[in-house]
Amino acid sequence: MTEFAPDAGFGRKNPKLKSALLQHKAFSLAGLSERLFGLLFSGLVYPQIWEDPIVDMEAMQIRPSHRIVTIGSGGCNMLTYLSAGPAHIDVVDLNPHHIALNRLKLSAFRHLPSHNDVMRFLAAAGTRSNVQAFDLFLAPKLDATTRTYWNGRELNGRRRIGVFGRNIYRTGLLGRFIGASHLLARLHGINPEDFVQARSMREQRQFFDDKLAPLFDRRVIRWITGRKSSLFGLGIPPQQFDELASLSSEKSLAAVLRQRLEKLTCHFPLRENYFAWQAFARRYPLPHEGELPPYLQAKNYEAIRNHADRVAVHHASFTELLGRKAASSVDRYVLLDAQDWMSDRQLNDLWTEITRTADAGAMVIFRTAAEATILPGRVSSALLDQWHYDAEMSLKLGAADRSAIYGGFHIYRKKA
Repeated sequence: MTEFAPDAGFGRKNPKLKSALLQHKAFSLAGLSERLFGLLFSGLVYPQIWEDPIVDMEAMQIRPSHRIVTIGSGGCNMLTYLSAGPAHIDVVDLNPHHIALNRLKLSAFRHLPSHNDVMRFLAAAGTRSNVQAFDLFLAPKLDATTRTYWNGRELNGRRRIGVFGRNIYRTGLLGRFIGASHLLARLHGINPEDFVQARSMREQRQFFDDKLAPLFDRRVIRWITGRKSSLFGLGIPPQQFDELASLSSEKSLAAVLRQRLEKLTCHFPLRENYFAWQAFARRYPLPHEGELPPYLQAKNYEAIRNHADRVAVHHASFTELLGRKAASSVDRYVLLDAQDWMSDRQLNDLWTEITRTADAGAMVIFRTAAEATILPGRVSSALLDQWHYDAEMSLKLGAADRSAIYGGFHIYRKKA
């Protein structure tokens, strides 16, 4: 049966009409994908951020005078930046769930009694006393909107704050995606949690080669990774899917995902990569198992606690916030992967405000799903010519990103 069986003869006689119908169908499917992605992203997406903040810190070289604007997401990056003692950090996000999470994490550092209490609240799983800690120490200190959010009820009737008594990292869109991936692997006879038993880089490589890599040759997995909606849980919108698919001759993500998973499992020692622990064990490592995220390490606790009042969290877009700032008032910009989602007009509006508000020596860092920077040919040359792209350092630090999700890390410096 042809695609347009009822009008097959008419389509042959009217090729322009058939072409128009095909384009309309493609447009409708693209619109449906974007609406579905928007619906899924209306809830909590990232309980933990999946950009390596150590890479960010090495790139930005934060000084005490620096003023930073960053996208919030799960909030781990903002807290890590605080350990360097910048003058101010503005956190922006359009997702109200992320706003509530960022404000709660800041409150945990400011108002829980000790580092051990912060660890229990933000790193430990199955700690029911975290709910009591919220009621006693945090709820009275939170703004009314954030307190109402965490006291609110989920669809099952349980208080939202209850996730901190279970395991918040198994929630959110990404947490559910990882859980579904584990289930799919187990249906093929592989338990991803076995990976954390590896005791050397050699054993990590062996697990990938013997257990994980063959999964990407399975027909059902290749079919799934060929569907745009299947990867919404990774935070990959339709636009990013097309960028990634362009890297593969098959226009499927199976080969690309295999490569990214290989980096996650084989390029860094397991003890040093908490992203791998979250992906495979769905938790952070215990003290004898490996390192925690920088913001949870004891050596950074005092600095983060002491500087927590230097953060302002805004329910706004990056461009919107910058539009309210004075010229030459920002030193560092952290865009995560948000530009992959933007139209040319949105990109130019954003970079107009970045260029206007950038102080001398300002820097912009961001990530892309594919390897190349997306700005040339899309952002006006009148704007882009005022910035220098540090290709060498971008490539070096991109290779060092332990989360392994993104294809490119990019650094732009304001020209003198």
